[in-house]
Amino acid sequence: MTDILKIGTRGSPLALVQANDVRDRLLSHYTGLEVEIVVIKTTGDQVQDRPLAEIGGKGLFTKEIEEALFSGDIDLAVHSMKDVETQLPDGLGISTILPREDPRDAFISKRAASLADLPAGAVIGTSSLRRQALVRHARPDLEVVPLRGNVETRLRKLEDGEIDATFLAYAGLRRLGKADVATQLMDPAEMLPAVAQGAVGIEIRSSDLLVREYLRPLNHADTARRVLAERAMLAELDGSCRTPIAALAEFTGPDTLWLRGLVASQDGRTVHEVTRSAPAAEAEEMGIDAGRTLREQIGPDFF
Repeated sequence: MTDILKIGTRGSPLALVQANDVRDRLLSHYTGLEVEIVVIKTTGDQVQDRPLAEIGGKGLFTKEIEEALFSGDIDLAVHSMKDVETQLPDGLGISTILPREDPRDAFISKRAASLADLPAGAVIGTSSLRRQALVRHARPDLEVVPLRGNVETRLRKLEDGEIDATFLAYAGLRRLGKADVATQLMDPAEMLPAVAQGAVGIEIRSSDLLVREYLRPLNHADTARRVLAERAMLAELDGSCRTPIAALAEFTGPDTLWLRGLVASQDGRTVHEVTRSAPAAEAEEMGIDAGRTLREQIGPDFF
């Protein structure tokens, strides 16, 4: 077995926390292993002045990292799974999913204790089309403006008074030790999370059996099933960051998964929802079925 592994990651504070977590997990399993973290600047990180939908989608957070995998400059890549396209390049695959953090959205504001308490006309900053649509659905009297940047950038804009409120993934706040900035944790019934929110995945070359074997102890089977169901639904909808789509799969018994998914119009006026329950072994089939049902509900011209 090789004794040096190179982990590719984005350079944001959150991405580095996640990459270091993977490194620490590997070192706890293998004595004498060397693990190097390689920071790769992605297009998504470099272009901060436009919504992702305008510049090519969430794959812009993984493109350069995947190129480094293909070239052999790195052996594995650590991603927030909500940033990973459902269709991966031929020759690459997600081998490992870590235990999932809390998938809920955190509402953050200095002006109100909750989304419901914001006064009419208050400004919410978010570049997530899902969050924009669900806010407009719940509170059409609020103003929603685009807001890009990492966690620190968004919190600074809130602190500076550029916006009255924002949303961040609670998982990211917890990993960064900033959970206390959350004003309200959103009930998924009110704001369904992004597909795979809170889950971290590891991408490798499909043919690299050596690295796959190294990573085997790190995989969390229950989280992998949940993510599989959600991403199968997303793939069936051909979802991208141009589409307000949300999903959350949870275990309701030792071997039973419950999935809730939705598709919204960008103005938030129309929301289509679906729920499914199935044995965990049928996670992918359940997700596909949920996606097909939503696709039938919305029709070909919905977007």
